Amino acid sequence: MFVITGATGHTGSVAAETLLGAGKKVRVVVRDAAKAERLQALGAEVFVADLADQTALARAVRGAAGVFLISPPDLTAQDFIAERKRLTQRQVDTLAAEQVPHVVLLSSIGAQHASGTGPILSVRNAEQQLRAAGLPATLLRAAYFVENWAGVVQAVRSDGVLPTFIAAGTRTPMVSTVDIGKTVAQALLDGPRGVRVIELAGPSDASPNDVAAAFSRILAKPVQAVEAPLDAVVPTFTSFGMSNNVAGLFREMYQALAQGKLLPEAGEQVRGTTPLESTLRGLLG
Repeated sequence: MFVITGATGHTGSVAAETLLGAGKKVRVVVRDAAKAERLQALGAEVFVADLADQTALARAVRGAAGVFLISPPDLTAQDFIAERKRLTQRQVDTLAAEQVPHVVLLSSIGAQHASGTGPILSVRNAEQQLRAAGLPATLLRAAYFVENWAGVVQAVRSDGVLPTFIAAGTRTPMVSTVDIGKTVAQALLDGPRGVRVIELAGPSDASPNDVAAAFSRILAKPVQAVEAPLDAVVPTFTSFGMSNNVAGLFREMYQALAQGKLLPEAGEQVRGTTPLESTLRGLLG
């Protein structure tokens, strides 16, 4: 039996569906059972729990052959890195106490760096905690999500403009959450291999200009990538309800990307198969 946390999100739902399609028993951990009705109809066992509740998490993972661990960020945190480090330590302690035989962690490209990567430092901390606990773990370092462009779809559709904090011509690894979910499922099926690091990107790297061109083809009208200065990151993100602390971390992440820090390490590198244009078309509805 495999346990999938964050099962109502894009990545977790794909992982759960893929495993169910392979005939495996799946337990999905959710906060709201109503949001998991589709997965339940496909055969998943639904377990309602808050991942911050160690007692509930222990019950959720008991008897599992493998667990997919995802830690959705609290965008209103006042000290995100410290708060998340405490949370993931409690989670890892629980997994270790339950002697979970294999943990697949959703990490991020750039998690090899000890500083200067913004919110990515939180998953680096989780990686280190898993290593220290001696848990067999697959550290799935995903590239920049293609779905992140969902936040500017309205401007793309209405104004033909793709706002970007990434230099328009800079190609960077990007990946669809569909590919992430499928890779999670495969890693769970592969089973434990000590500490395994997978660097996951899409079929090819892409720049904001490439994203704009893809939107242009889909909408059959011109779309242009327009760069915004990094100094606009914090006021933009706080206007969406993020705390200053979290917004500042995202500014640091974009700076790291501009400096070329957010690249995969040498080692096991996997390319997904979902075309950029296919994911962007889905964002437009």
